[in-house]
Order: sequence, then C-alpha cells, then structure tokens
Amino acid sequence: MKLSAPGDATTFDGDLLVIGRHADAEPSAAEKAIDDALGGALAAAADRLRFKGKPRSTVAVDTLGRVGASRVVLIGLGDAGELGPAGLRDFGALAVNAGLDGRYGDVGIVVPDAAATEQVALGAMLGTYRFVDFKAPPEDDPRPEVEAVALIGGDEGALGRAKALADGVNLARTLTNEPANVCTPERLAELARDIAKAPNVSVRVFEKAEIYEKKMGGIIGVSRGATTEPRLIHISYVPEGHDGSDAIAFVGKGITFDSGGLSIKPAKAMAEMYIDMAGAAAVVSTMHIVAALQPDTPVHGIVGACENMTGSDAYRPSDILTMYSGKTVEVLNTDAEGRLVLADALHYVTELTPAVRGVVDAATLTGSCMVALGSHYAGVFSDHEGLCAEVVAAAETADEKMWRLPLDPKLAKTLESKRADLKNIGGPWGGAITAAQFLQNFKGDVPWVHLDIAGAVLADSDDGHIRAGGTGFGVLTMLALVESGAAAAGK
Repeated sequence: MKLSAPGDATTFDGDLLVIGRHADAEPSAAEKAIDDALGGALAAAADRLRFKGKPRSTVAVDTLGRVGASRVVLIGLGDAGELGPAGLRDFGALAVNAGLDGRYGDVGIVVPDAAATEQVALGAMLGTYRFVDFKAPPEDDPRPEVEAVALIGGDEGALGRAKALADGVNLARTLTNEPANVCTPERLAELARDIAKAPNVSVRVFEKAEIYEKKMGGIIGVSRGATTEPRLIHISYVPEGHDGSDAIAFVGKGITFDSGGLSIKPAKAMAEMYIDMAGAAAVVSTMHIVAALQPDTPVHGIVGACENMTGSDAYRPSDILTMYSGKTVEVLNTDAEGRLVLADALHYVTELTPAVRGVVDAATLTGSCMVALGSHYAGVFSDHEGLCAEVVAAAETADEKMWRLPLDPKLAKTLESKRADLKNIGGPWGGAITAAQFLQNFKGDVPWVHLDIAGAVLADSDDGHIRAGGTGFGVLTMLALVESGAAAAGK
C-alpha cells in the first residue's frame, strides 16, 4: 500500500474520500469545503440520516463528478476528548474498509489533525489485513485491494514509522494465525535470523542439543512428546556506540501447538491451540520493529519455543523436572506447560551481561485470566512498582487494554510441593495469580512484569482496526515501553 500526505481535500482526485466528524464539534473546514462543492448534498444526507458524529456511524454520498473523488464517506469520531490512539486506528481502518467494500483502490482520509497521522495511517494498514495465505483466490471475483491511501492534511514524516509499526503488528497476527504445521519453533528461529540481518541486531538460536546440554528442564520436559524439536531464541539489539547496559528484555511463550500433553485437552478446546505462541509472536514482531526503527535503548527478545504433544516419551503428571535454574518442579498437570518453558527463559535472562534493567514476559498463560478480565484485557502482574508503572503507562500510550491483578502470598502457598521445590499448578482458585507466582520464582533479582494475554490475542470477529483471528496484541505496548526507556535515557 502506497502512503502519501497531501494537503487539500478538495483537490484529492482518488476514488473515495473519507472525512471524520466529532460529536461535540462543528463540521471541519474540509467537510464544509466538500459540502459546498457538492451543493450541500453531504449536509443534507447527514441531516436526513440524523448523523450526529457518534463513533463509527456513517453517511455516504456519490459526488457525480463534482469533486475529484467518486464517493465521499463521513464517519463519526465521537467526542474529541475521548478519541484515543485506538479510536484513531479504528477511523483509519473503517476508512479503508469502506474502500474495500466499494472496490475503491485509491482512498483519501482527512486526518483530524497532523498529530493523528501515525495512528490513522497505522489503522488503515491494520484494517486491510486479511489472513488468506491458505485460501485460493476467487476465480470470478478477485479480492478487492486498497492500493494507495492519502492522509490528507497529515504529517509526511510519520508515514514511515506507521508502516514499520503496521508491518510488526501484522507479522504478529500472521504468526498467530498460521497453523502449527507451518509456524514451528524453527520457523520462529528462521524469522529471528532474518531480523538479525539489520544493523546492530544479533541472534543466538539454541537447538535441541544445546538445550539439553544446558539442562533446561522445563523446555526439555514439555517438548519430549513432540517430534518437532524445541528452540530457545535470543534476539539482541544494541544501538551503535552503546555498551548494552540498561536493556529491557521481553520473553515470549512459544508453544506452537498445545495438545495439553497427557493431561489432554478436550477436542474443541484443542482446535485453537495453534495460537499458544502469541506471546512469542509479539516478542519477535516487536524485535522486527526495533530492527527497523533503531531506537536509542538496547532490547533483548527471548522466546522459548516447542510443542506440547502426547508422544511415547511425553512427560507425565507426577514427573519432577529439574529446571535451568536448578529448582525442581513437580508436574501435576502437563497442560500447565507454558510456565515451565517461560521459567527457563526467565532464568536465562538473569544470566545476561550486562544485567538488564527489567524483564517483561508475555504469554497466553491461563484461561483463568479470561474468566477474570474477559477477552479484551491482558492481566498485569508484578513485584516491582517502578517497572509495572512503566508497562501500564506504555499500554496507555499504545491504547491496549491491560489491568493489574494482585500477587497473593496466601495463594502462593498452594504451589508448595511435598516432593519438590514447587508444583506447576496451585489450588482451584486464582489460577492466573498462581501461574504468575510460579514464574516469579525464576526471575531472580531482575525487575519483572508478567502479561497474561490469553484473551486479547484472538478476535472472533472484525472490530475496527482489529481483524478476526490473531490480533497482534502486545506489540504496540512493548514498543512504547522501549521508546519510553529511550526517551528517559536521553534526558
């Protein structure tokens, strides 16, 4: 998709022109100018349809050649004070989807103001995303495409960054949407190697033999039932001239398919378990953006990737695993596998030199978190107030929904084992909390935040800039955290 930022709506000569209107404001200068050129037809249609600028409400008129565009669409933006980054992304997505619906290939979007350019352009690119990699193209009805988007009145300098963000989020969506026979641990490793071709980026991929040599008992145990071999992937970005200190580390759960192991899932619950690597997708895709934008702060992306299957050598309920940290874990449920893989990856972070200033892990870890928060919010857990505040602020900047949940010392006692240092599951209540507290045992002295993103990584239906399927959730928050750290370091 080609992006541009011309200055005048009245001279736009593409196919479709889209203008936003706030519910608590008068029509913009661009809307008035277009309405004048149309002899009042746009205002008349808005009045007839009782258009008041409510979010996502629309009015459309054909121009009959009186302006350059063939059709004009008015989209409600709601009250100006309530239009955050996600609302701007929705506006951009609704605009391009109006283009797709009408088979208009050249769309102009009048941005509310120049500062909104990045988010509107990002929304436009996210809105055109479709996962059709495995669908044959229609023979008699080719799929519509938006080939060019003009951000009218926008900031030309914001377009390159918007494209980098969209590429990253859409990459996370694609990885999440890909079936497990395509998105394997080695697929993630190859992608990491491609990212490492950028300046200041390096990668180390630990294959099965090295994972066994390092005695990463969590990854070894979970992967034993699969024929697909595990990988531990470490992507490192260090800016030119930087010593690598004060880095932020991201850790992603990369269970590329989760059968539940011998504690097998019901068939219906298993069908979507190709998405159990969405945390890894978010981490790898964040590093993809970091490699493109080259921020001023060092970043590590670590992924533990494997399958949890039921082969003849699968680990068993009652097994005791010796983790990479040396702690022992009694396995009571092989479907609580992600925390075992993350535990080894978190301990790996404690060994990085120079030491990182904090680690954030992202994982589709528990259904319990979805019970608590629904399917749009991620749960936030932390024992470090400073880093937690940074992550929450980054989520607000990105306008991704997150909510902090507690770490309860009394619930932590349910992880105590009579046969090992820990059990891999707690009691019947507070499963998202006890899962986080399990991870807490492996993060060492490093400031730590855990994001349980189980609900937010998959959408049942289209919703503004969110498309059905993998959402790419977490990528924009991670990048905002990286850039807030870079800004703080530059003070």
